[in-house]
Amino acid sequence: MALIVIRSRKSIWIRAAVLASCAALAVAGCSSDDESTTSSSSTTTTSANSALKDIDPAAFQSAIEAAANELKVPGALVLVRTPEGETVASVGTTELGTQTAPEKDTHVRIASNTKTMTSALIVLLAQDGKLKFSDPVSDYVPGVPNGENITIANLLKMRSGLYNYTMDPAVGAVMDSDPGKAWTPQEALDIAFSHPPNFAPDAEYEYNNTNYALLGLVAEKVGGQPLQQQLQERLYGPHGLTETSVPLNTDTSIPSVFSNGYMYGGSYYALADVPYPADIQSGAEAGTLQPIDYTHQNPSYATAAGGAISTADDMANWMEALVSGKVFNAEYQQQWVDSRQLEVPDDQDNPYAKEYGYGISYQHFGPNAPMFYHGGELPGFNSFMGYDPENDVTLVIWTNLTLSPEGQTTAQGMLATVVDEIYQGLNLVPPPTETPTPTS
Repeated sequence: MALIVIRSRKSIWIRAAVLASCAALAVAGCSSDDESTTSSSSTTTTSANSALKDIDPAAFQSAIEAAANELKVPGALVLVRTPEGETVASVGTTELGTQTAPEKDTHVRIASNTKTMTSALIVLLAQDGKLKFSDPVSDYVPGVPNGENITIANLLKMRSGLYNYTMDPAVGAVMDSDPGKAWTPQEALDIAFSHPPNFAPDAEYEYNNTNYALLGLVAEKVGGQPLQQQLQERLYGPHGLTETSVPLNTDTSIPSVFSNGYMYGGSYYALADVPYPADIQSGAEAGTLQPIDYTHQNPSYATAAGGAISTADDMANWMEALVSGKVFNAEYQQQWVDSRQLEVPDDQDNPYAKEYGYGISYQHFGPNAPMFYHGGELPGFNSFMGYDPENDVTLVIWTNLTLSPEGQTTAQGMLATVVDEIYQGLNLVPPPTETPTPTS
């Protein structure tokens, strides 16, 4: 999806890479989450936690640069916190034609990472006794197809079955023809409801922006204040997220200092799971096609689903607070943790299966690398933020290019490289294939 965290074409590497890693480490007991494995090629760690490497800043910077260059990313920022300290790698520039390096306090559009915040607000409203997760959405928003059978929990967990409005090509076409257009949630929902549902409520999982457009309206109805005001008062202020905001639907600006955001081709490629055509791919790879600057395209088409602006520092602080139990009370923190559900039911025996709960993904990237995370994608930007509470690892990646010429979401495309640099023994990125030397 757009704005989203890892969808089908962008998640393939995760499943393939961790399973390949598991096969390679089978002798060391990869299937056990309680055993630490170490590859002979891993660096020796001085960390008290044997699951983690002792990150060498120079080697880390070099690895990030190589991954970003391979994806042709103009600029990228990677922030990692472990019990040993913080490591930051900055690559490239925030604006083509300049030499302005990305920083921890550079503002970017974080797209679907916003969902972690919208969902947290809904959980707080439930904690306040103002709604129940079992309530039908029809109690709060009229006109939702089958709304009496779609619960708040279904929306939070991407199990409503409603059509995802950003998959309609008309949305991308309007965004390109009128990039400053101020969308209302109802306009987005009208597009969604013009299509038949994809499946019955709670029958399947499907990542879907329509769910969170509805949750934004639920939050406003129940909380009695605009979404932006509630997020500021309930989340951003209390947790020190001083550089995070959701703009009003007429505001296309980004607070200074910010990165420009780029993408090849029209908005639809960021909104729908479709590959680049051959001419865009070949032109981007050859450098004859320059990316389009989408920095100030209006994100109001996805306000509650993906409209937030933030920095790497704030994203890291937010994930630590959310996962470690600083946002909800103990009862609702447990409900938030327990909300996770397998995206693919047949994955129940796969130790690396991906789960989605109340606005959060969860997955083991290796036997000792469990992470709560989310990602975000919209025209111009791609990002990932995660926290591993078992090893106290925080990870943020953002890039200012949505898709590589090959159609890979770029922050997620760098994720395997970054995770390899943090955890012992994963080797998710295969070594380069050597070209045989010709013999005479």
